[in-house]
Amino acid sequence: MSSSEPGTAHDTDASALTRQLAESRQESDDLRAELEETNRGVVALYAELDAQAEQLKKATELKSRFLAYMSHEFRTPINAIRSITRILNDRMDGPLTAEQEKQVGFVETMASELAEMVDDLLDLAKIEAGRVEISPAWFEMVDLFSALRGMFRPVLGNPATALIFEEPEGLPKLYTDDRKLSQILRNFISNALKFTPEGEVRVTAMRVGDDRVRFSVADTGIGIAPEHHAAVFDDYSQVDSPVQKRLRGTGLGLSLSKQLATLLGGHVELESALGEGSTFSVTLPVQLRRRPGTEAQGGEDGWGWNGQGGPGNEQHAGQA
Repeated sequence: MSSSEPGTAHDTDASALTRQLAESRQESDDLRAELEETNRGVVALYAELDAQAEQLKKATELKSRFLAYMSHEFRTPINAIRSITRILNDRMDGPLTAEQEKQVGFVETMASELAEMVDDLLDLAKIEAGRVEISPAWFEMVDLFSALRGMFRPVLGNPATALIFEEPEGLPKLYTDDRKLSQILRNFISNALKFTPEGEVRVTAMRVGDDRVRFSVADTGIGIAPEHHAAVFDDYSQVDSPVQKRLRGTGLGLSLSKQLATLLGGHVELESALGEGSTFSVTLPVQLRRRPGTEAQGGEDGWGWNGQGGPGNEQHAGQA
C-alpha cells in the first residue's frame, strides 16, 4: 500500500488541476459571452443614440426653416399695418379725433411689438441654422453710445425713468460686429426700461484686463429673485411677477443676446436682487478674429477672439 501512495497523490493533484483548468475555462467562456453581450448592447445603444441625434437634427432644421418661413410671411402684413398707421398719424387722409388718435397709437404699438418678436424669431432661426453673418469692423464706443441714445430718445415715454449713457473714457477702439453688439445692448436697455417704473437706467462701458471690455445696463427697477437668475437667458423664459403679467413679451430678447454674445467671443452676466434693480452685462474681446485654420469658412463658425493680434491690428495699434 505504501508503494502506491505517491502515484495516488499524483493522480489526485492532476485531477484537481484538471478541474481547476476546466472551471477557469468555463469562467473565461462565461466572461467572454458576457462581454460579447455587453458589446452588442453598447453597439445597439450607440446606434439608437445616433438615430435619435439624427432625428433631433432634422427636427431642429425643420423648426428653424419653419420659423424663418413664418417670420418672412409675417413681415409683409406687419409692414403694411405700420405704413397705414404712419399715414393716419401724418393726417394725410384728414384729421383724427382724440379717440381715433388713441386707437391708431394702440395699433402702431402692437404692430411694432409684433415686428420685434418676428425679428427675434428670425434671428434665433438663423443662429440655430448656423447662418448668422459676423461682420467685424473697427469702431469707437462713443459712436455706439451716440447711436443708441438716438434710437431710444423718441420712445422714452415715461418721464419718471431716466436713460443715462456714461461717456466711455480711456477705452480703445473695438474690432467686433457693432450691429450685433448694438442688438444685445438694445435688448438689455429695452428690458430695463420695461421693468423700471421710476428711477434710472444707466449704460456704461469699462475695460476688463488688457483684452476685454464689459458693457453694463443697470436699472433701479423691480429686480429679479435669485432663484430666477439661471432661467432668464433661456428661450421664451419670463419671470413670474405681477409686473410681468401686465407686460407683453416673448422672452426671446435675453436668450438671443446670450447667443449673440457667444458668437462674438464673449458672455453675458446678471446681477440682481428682488426690489433692488438689475444689472445686465456683456463682456467681449477688444479684438475679434478668425480662429487659425478657419479663414476660408463662412458664417460664424470660424470666429473667435484674441487679445493681442487681429485683422487690422497694425493699422490701429497706435489708436488703442
